[in-house]
Formats: sequence, structure tokens, C-alpha cells
Amino acid sequence: MAKGVVLITGSNGEIGHSLVNQLAAEGRYQVVSLDLTPVPDALRAKCVASYAGNIMDRFLMDQIAAHHEIDAVFHLAALLSTRGERDPELAHQVNVEGTLNLLRVAQQQSARLGRAVKFLFPSSIAVYGLPDLATKAAAGRVKEDEWTVPVTMYGCNKLYCEHLGRYYTHYHRQLGALSSMARLDFRSLRFPGLISADTVPTGGTSDFGPEMLHAAAKGEPYSCFVGENAQIPFMAMPDAVTALTSLLDADQSKLSRVVYNVSGFSVSAKQIAEQVKKAFPKADISYKPDLVREKIVDSWPADVDDSAARSDWGFAPAFDAERAFGEYLVPRIRSRYSK
Repeated sequence: MAKGVVLITGSNGEIGHSLVNQLAAEGRYQVVSLDLTPVPDALRAKCVASYAGNIMDRFLMDQIAAHHEIDAVFHLAALLSTRGERDPELAHQVNVEGTLNLLRVAQQQSARLGRAVKFLFPSSIAVYGLPDLATKAAAGRVKEDEWTVPVTMYGCNKLYCEHLGRYYTHYHRQLGALSSMARLDFRSLRFPGLISADTVPTGGTSDFGPEMLHAAAKGEPYSCFVGENAQIPFMAMPDAVTALTSLLDADQSKLSRVVYNVSGFSVSAKQIAEQVKKAFPKADISYKPDLVREKIVDSWPADVDDSAARSDWGFAPAFDAERAFGEYLVPRIRSRYSK
């Protein structure tokens, strides 16, 4: 029986690298990769096809769909929160119009094949917007339908795309002759801050954690752009990739929603610094809050309620804070910079 085909956009990113590697290792799918820039040769060798181009290029998207019978899409390509604040119009174009283009392609593929193409969409805790620290403290572990009033363009983009996915799954072309055609199957995860040992941070608003760790491993001083008490949930990259592939495999009849919170552990900047100094005693960490970036971090929950993911499809992160740093992050990042 022929393997299914998975399209991964943003394959050069932090999640993309790990996802390509995991799917290739599992061997259940043929991987088609897409990014603005060509993927490295080592990653390209794990793909049945690799494309360099823009997700807003309708012709390119149609060509990919014409050449591959796509069973699932992992739409990882996005303009992240910090850059999105500097160029909100571009963020909207990439994050919304680009996503809409992929949804169109997946929907057309679903109709052509007569079965739902699965569309996996990484959303973010940036969709939340708590007005002040007192409210954040009182809110505790925030559920999916609470405090969805984002304060960044990135958060607005992600929240709107969640609604687009819900629309395409349940209501697309609900009037007229096309109402009975197969619709896509949109599934989304609201990721917390992600920490990877294999790729360097790219300037995201939650990257104060990984930036701190990478700087210490390189023996460089680090000035943290949030205060020591700033706290959000985080997740180790292997758990993020496993969450995506687990949601891909989940029985659709058991899914009670299209968007799920997931989390690994909740820590403050000070607690991350303590973990870093445990591994790198000479780490030079100071705090010089950027008031705007800190305000954005403070608007995100200190933790999220991921009970729906745990009950509906068995989400269970392997890494708590101690294990994430002690068994995954520190050994691999130390090795990365000792070569």
C-alpha cells in the first residue's frame, strides 16, 4: 500500500526540522517540504520532494497539489510575534492570507479525493490577552475559550486562522450545490513557548528561555528582555512534535473541539535562570526588560488548561522542567557548542 503524503510548510523552522526528521524516521508518510529558502541537503534527503517558495504564491501551491496527492498538511510557516509587531501588515499577509491559501488548496484536494485532508495548524498562547498581572494571577490555568483578546498582530492572526479552520471544517460552501462535497479536517494546537536543543532561537517573544540557555552554553553574557518574575508555559520541542503527530493520528470522532491547549511546564524567567546556572555556573544573566515585549509576555497566561487534549486524544508530555533541562536541553546544547 502506497504511503500517504504529508506537506510541511515552514520546513526550515524550529518545528519543521524536528517534524521532518520524526516523520522520516517513522516511515509512514512521504514528506513534501516547502519553505522560502531551500532546506539543507540532509533534510532534503528525507523528503520525496522539496520546494522553495512563498505560501502566498497561488500558482506554486496549485502546482504542489497537482503533483502530490496530499493526505495531510502541517502548516508551520508564519511570521512570528516580535517581527509581526514591527510589520503588522506583512504579518497579516503571511499569517492570514498565506494560511487561507493553504486552506483553499487543502479544501480543493479534499473535494477532489472525496475524503478529508487533515490540516494541522500550530497556534499559540499569543491568542490570549490578559489585561494586567493581577488578572493573570487570578486566572490561573486558562482554558481555550477564556481571555481570547490578543494584544499582538501575531495573536490576532492566529486566532482568526483558528476560526477559518473551524469554518472550513464545518461550514465551507454550506449554501448551494457544493455543500455536500468533502471538507478538510482542521486540527490546531495552541503551543506555549517552545524550547529546542537543535535550532537556535529566532527572536520570538517567548525566546527569553532558549536565548538564556544558548548564551550560557556559548559563554556569552545574556541580558533578559523580561523581568525575572515573567512567567508563561513552555514545552520541549520533542513534546511539541509528538503532540502534532499524535493529533494527526487522533480519531476524529473523539475530538470535541478543533483547537486544543497543550503545555509542558510553567516557569518564570528566574526559574529558567536557576536551571541554566545549575548547568553553567559561570552563566552571566542580567535583566533589562524591554517594556513592550515584557508587556506582551505578561498578557499571556502563566499556564494553560490542557485537560481537553489529555482526555480527547491522550496528550501527555514527556518532559517536565527538570527533565527538559537535565536530560534534553543542557546535554545537547552543551554538545552543540563544545564541538
